[in-house]
Amino acid sequence: MTKIKLSQRQEKIIKLVKEHEPITSEQLASRIGVTRAALRPDLAVLTMTGILEAKPKVGYIHSKKPSYSLIYDHIRNIKVKDIMSKPVVVNEATTVYDAILNLFLNDVGTIFVENNGLLVGATSRKDFLKFAMGGTDMHKVPVGIIMTRMPNIVFVDEEENAYEAAIKIIEHEVDSLPVVVKEDSDKKDSFKIIGKVSKTNITKLLVKMGENS
Repeated sequence: MTKIKLSQRQEKIIKLVKEHEPITSEQLASRIGVTRAALRPDLAVLTMTGILEAKPKVGYIHSKKPSYSLIYDHIRNIKVKDIMSKPVVVNEATTVYDAILNLFLNDVGTIFVENNGLLVGATSRKDFLKFAMGGTDMHKVPVGIIMTRMPNIVFVDEEENAYEAAIKIIEHEVDSLPVVVKEDSDKKDSFKIIGKVSKTNITKLLVKMGENS
């Protein structure tokens, strides 16, 4: 049996459910001090793996089943490269205005930024909103000014499994992660972006697994 590696928040959720079951997602969110939306990915993982059971109009209870399942075993065997999608990438010199256009035209939550073919940063809807509220001319400012820079970007390798990618998305509270390959072994943070894995990719995987179960 493979032991499941849970985040600290997931461990706390399990503890609260054991102590107060049945307990609703609203009650869990209140006790942990986060929003219901922030807990959804954690609750999805815990119910998917059979640790918790969701009772409609009642709440969550601790499952008497073993803390693993066929779904868990299956998702651990699916690689990031099998579910990743095409990233939206702009150059560091691209203006904030053009980056925002790319964001909305491609209907994504995060834009990845490269320079000379290498990943150098990422910027999200939240970053653009903060910038817009400042009143600066977005036609003149390059996206490189407002982006989060490497090495502060969380990323995944194409050979990592989908479960590990989902955990990173949950733990770092991001919409998507860049999928990268090492470009120069002698240089730190020298990565080329080849894809992305997002909450949408993970959700589509779960839906597909449900359809095929």
